Amino acid sequence: METKSAICVLSVLLAATINLVAVENAVCGPPVPNRLRLRKVPSPRAELNLDEIPFKIVHETYRRTNGKENWELHLINADGSNPVNLTNTPNVDEMYPHVSGDGTKICFITDEGTRRRKVRSVYYMNIDGTKRVKVADYARQPCWSPDGKRIAYLKQEYERYSTRENATSGLFIYDLQTGEHREHPNKRLHHIYAVCWSPDGNWLLGAVHGGMEYSDAILAFEANGTRVFDLGRWGVKGCRPDLSAEGTKMVWGETDWNLCIGDIDLKSNEPRVTDIREVVRCMRKSKVYHVDISPDSRYIAFSYGPFNGGQQVGGRARGWNICVSDFTGKWVEITADGNHNKEPDWVPLSAPGH
Repeated sequence: METKSAICVLSVLLAATINLVAVENAVCGPPVPNRLRLRKVPSPRAELNLDEIPFKIVHETYRRTNGKENWELHLINADGSNPVNLTNTPNVDEMYPHVSGDGTKICFITDEGTRRRKVRSVYYMNIDGTKRVKVADYARQPCWSPDGKRIAYLKQEYERYSTRENATSGLFIYDLQTGEHREHPNKRLHHIYAVCWSPDGNWLLGAVHGGMEYSDAILAFEANGTRVFDLGRWGVKGCRPDLSAEGTKMVWGETDWNLCIGDIDLKSNEPRVTDIREVVRCMRKSKVYHVDISPDSRYIAFSYGPFNGGQQVGGRARGWNICVSDFTGKWVEITADGNHNKEPDWVPLSAPGH
């Protein structure tokens, strides 16, 4: 009888466990194992047909310009060929480029001045580097609205210069036509960074560190409202999210050593992420960062280099190069000079030269 009772108790406990797992999977989605056997070092360039990729890439690079080392923005083909310096300003640092959806403009940040008098500002210009327009001083990490008529940017927490990515307080929207600035309806947006705007215009995604009662998280928040959702509920953890052109996929850096992709649903009342999987993993003596998904959602570009490199905007990262990967685990370096090459952003087909 005691054996029968024990078996009954075990059966009840097993059934309860199965029910709990079923409920958890229904709410949060089942964990998806990595489907690829990822190599931890770049593949030979011949493994990817880079010539078939029709898009260009713009990125930041720290190199000598007219006899002086500084940050510049370079435009390159997807195979790293035909580099063009878009800025050529030896006394100004240009970084963090983001291209508008129609491929005609770039928003970016500048550092001007020296030491404590240095000021970080947001600008935009044409894709060929002409007609530079200042958006705001003491501002950082801008991104484009889907229609290319507005720029979202983060206000610096203090006027004193800092390279900390989360030194922000408040998000503002700049209208290119009217020149007006308006604060986002949610005035609690604090210590967020690396923001991107969803293609339907309804959501913004960004990372947060030590703000809004979060330690580290990736958030989705309404572009025109105050609701905020922690995507950690769906297994999304890390920083620097990016959305595909159709708004159904997101990529991000989970750790210093791996990049992930998942399917995101932004049409429901609450954002949901499923089918999460790794697409890139590197050795722990290196880092992978700043992932950006191509306009056709077939490739990603990202930064890769020695672990002691500074991934923050303005952080020197000697030995870092731009890489391109498909979603089968193949990734190759497309720059080779190691001149602090970071923050790649894909350029749609309408850019010059296509």
